[in-house]
Amino acid sequence: MPKILIVGGGYAGFYTAWKLEKWLRSGEADVTMVDPLPYMTYQPFLPEVAAGSIEPRHAVVSHRRHLKKTNVVTAKVTHVNHAEKTATITPPTGEPYEFKYDIIVVTAGAVSRTFPIPGVADQAIGLKTIEEAVAIRDRVLTNFDRAAALPAGPERDRLLTFVVVGGGFAGIEVFAELRSFATSLLTLYPEISFDDTSFHLIEAMGRIMPEVSLKTSLWVIDNLAGRGAQIHLDTQLTSAVDGKIELSTGETYETDLIVWTAGVMANPTIVRHTDLPIEERGRLQVRADLRVGTEDDIIVDAWGAGDVSCVPDLSGGGVGGNCVPNAQHAVRQGKLLAKNIVAVLRGEAPVQYFHKNLGAVAGLGVGIGVFQNSKFAMTGLPAWFAHRGYHGLAMPSWERKLRVVWGWVNNFFLGRDAVSLSATENPRATFVEFASRPKPPAPAAAPAAAPAAKAPAAPRAPRAPRKPAVKAAEAASTTAAPVAEKSAAEASASK
Repeated sequence: MPKILIVGGGYAGFYTAWKLEKWLRSGEADVTMVDPLPYMTYQPFLPEVAAGSIEPRHAVVSHRRHLKKTNVVTAKVTHVNHAEKTATITPPTGEPYEFKYDIIVVTAGAVSRTFPIPGVADQAIGLKTIEEAVAIRDRVLTNFDRAAALPAGPERDRLLTFVVVGGGFAGIEVFAELRSFATSLLTLYPEISFDDTSFHLIEAMGRIMPEVSLKTSLWVIDNLAGRGAQIHLDTQLTSAVDGKIELSTGETYETDLIVWTAGVMANPTIVRHTDLPIEERGRLQVRADLRVGTEDDIIVDAWGAGDVSCVPDLSGGGVGGNCVPNAQHAVRQGKLLAKNIVAVLRGEAPVQYFHKNLGAVAGLGVGIGVFQNSKFAMTGLPAWFAHRGYHGLAMPSWERKLRVVWGWVNNFFLGRDAVSLSATENPRATFVEFASRPKPPAPAAAPAAAPAAKAPAAPRAPRAPRKPAVKAAEAASTTAAPVAEKSAAEASASK
């Protein structure tokens, strides 16, 4: 059987493996998928996870639970040598090893793209993983807890100031969701007023959300301004050292939370360690039929899709003629990729990828949304329902769909959870603090000191010569005799 290696288990990789299981005949191919995480993250839900509207585990899809016929390997692919058709797999424990394949599918996704701004690497947090979304939620809740116990002052203001960098869809969604979340928390924290909280979004360009019309983007700005959130357009972040925000406009303020959403880049672990062709912006060069290569040169047995790849957008709606890196393209490319691989294995021709954008939809907090399709726009509550309806149906598997929708229903009646689990970052802290430990052994007794050398004794005075013992006894007896006789005479006289 030919061995198919899928590098990456995100949207494109997961859907490729999922559909291959459905369409491949028994014994037709052996499929292995390698990803450092054991799950696929549905990234459009990350803003709602950060705002406590979706349980974090409901926004991910377990690889092993839903891929029954695929060999799932939780590790990293750190090098691809397609000339020899080998990939280096580096597990979290143990030594790297070589994996021989016949067909490779590169769907390694993207990571946050940052710039060398002082303080960003040390202070900011991205929004590409479920762990980052959970950390943002916990930071907001923890800051409310800490601020509620402080008097008015600079430290309290710092804890209640929240900053998002980047005015694209991801940035606007998490910014608006956090504003909605903070407003809902005020009923639980009577010590904090609405005016105590401060929200700032920094965007280097002159507008936000380029996927929607200018009119719709202005509506979003006005809506957020009415909710107490400030958007800085044509403004660049120049420094964030120790949480002190410095803007190109000269404004400064301090914050304890900086969320970075200003762009993504192809996963450098793959594109910098492969002999496959890479285009000028650092993405895998992929044809419209999702085979690696150009129109004139095809790399046999190599395929690519998703955010790591530069795929031509035949609909004419892409940026620079290529598909933009979003979930809408990655999911559909993954499905087509599986079909094309099966087709080639059976001697058939692959099909070119063509997808006309269905529109853009975003959630801006509970009950508020925006939808844009060509010239048609919808805002407010109807758009919010459209947002939840679209993404609820787009979530892979009915098991995941039901969990997400059931969570929304619970939140409608019970409200969002408002508990920070930031202690999970150091779960052993309490145990270590109170854990009993063996007493240290008693120190060994110090060895006895060696006797000091004696000084020479001073010469003694000569003693008087001793009398011989016999002569001394005779002298004593001579003296005692007369005394005894005298005593006897005195005794008889008295009688």
